[in-house]
Amino acid sequence: MNYQEAIDFLFPLHRFGMKPGLERIEKLLHAAGEPQKRLGRVVHIAGTNGKGAVACALAAICSAAGYRTGLYTSPHLVSYTERVRINGDMISESRVAEYCTVLKSDIIAGKVTFFEAATAMAFMCFSAGQTEVSVIETGMGGRLDATNVVDADYVIIPSISRDHTGWLGETVAEIAAEKAAIIKKGARVYTAVRDQAALRVIFDRADAVGAKVSTLQGMAECVVHSVKVGKLEFSLRTSDGNIKNLEAPVTGDFHVSNLSLAALAAREMGIDEPAIRQGLLSMRTFGYRARLERLSRRPDVLLDVSHNPDGIEKSVQTLLGLREAYRKVFVVLGLVRDKESGDIVRHLRALTSDIITVDLLSERAMRAEDLGDLCRNEGFRVTVTATVREALDVADSLAGEDDLVLITGSFYLAGEVLRLLDG
Repeated sequence: MNYQEAIDFLFPLHRFGMKPGLERIEKLLHAAGEPQKRLGRVVHIAGTNGKGAVACALAAICSAAGYRTGLYTSPHLVSYTERVRINGDMISESRVAEYCTVLKSDIIAGKVTFFEAATAMAFMCFSAGQTEVSVIETGMGGRLDATNVVDADYVIIPSISRDHTGWLGETVAEIAAEKAAIIKKGARVYTAVRDQAALRVIFDRADAVGAKVSTLQGMAECVVHSVKVGKLEFSLRTSDGNIKNLEAPVTGDFHVSNLSLAALAAREMGIDEPAIRQGLLSMRTFGYRARLERLSRRPDVLLDVSHNPDGIEKSVQTLLGLREAYRKVFVVLGLVRDKESGDIVRHLRALTSDIITVDLLSERAMRAEDLGDLCRNEGFRVTVTATVREALDVADSLAGEDDLVLITGSFYLAGEVLRLLDG
């Protein structure tokens, strides 16, 4: 297969949907020669929000420290190759084609899902590339996630809140149990979780397998110095030495806990302060995009992949802190059906009264008309659009130079916007 043939084979695997369980991925990896056993030091990251920030930041730091570092994240925004990186470089299209060709018959025979196939191919890439550190982000949950075939040396759980309740459970404690299941014997665990019910579950799991947990609040005091669009400055005060005036190209002080976890875990891995500084500054080159990312100015257009109530609330609170800089705010919103749409819309009410709803190119998408009705019921002025191009044109016609346009609600939406810009 060439690359396009590989993609044409892989993407229809979505028809198998999400099938939690490890049997299929274990068989597939066995056929591939057990690459998951040759990944160097493994950092495994699970949580509701913040996984991507922690993963990109820590991979950038490890690379800056001179380690050959693999990074596996999901979903991608524009190209499949974004999911797998070594020292920031995306997997080549030829490697995707090669690995897909090798695995094709086993994927078909085992009715393997898209994410399982992608995970196996990522591990094959890291094994062949002889990575010294592999930073691996879970897809959904943890216990039955395809990535949970690794024995992690380090586990990071940045946050836990209600999301994917149909799969992970209704309560925070139930969801925490699913995510904490990636903790294995001897692992070092770092978390910024504060909910006591969730934290208790994490400690119980760690105690059961002989792992050590360090909480952010127990390790450091995080001090925010400045929050701007595309720039965050903060310091860490710890009992064994401070790290002052760190900078990262992100928007919002809610990122501080995620970046602090990455910095503190890196320091306990033996990485020095200059590499931590350099890594945080370069995390965008490791694929960290569309998290309140500014796409253009006058008006400011920010692209955000927040897609659950907790993530949307954090983005809204960040923008409320910057609200005085703008005359009006317009939101372009697209959601999938399995999200808590009402809560998401109500959080946005604190920011604006103007919403443009849009249909997404996904069978899981909530219809723009239905989303528009929900927004109207919450008191918004609504424009319903059929395509992302139409939504952007409407936003462009409404927003003046001193306004803000926020595009949010879905990875699908962010990906479509970036594809249009690339085009």
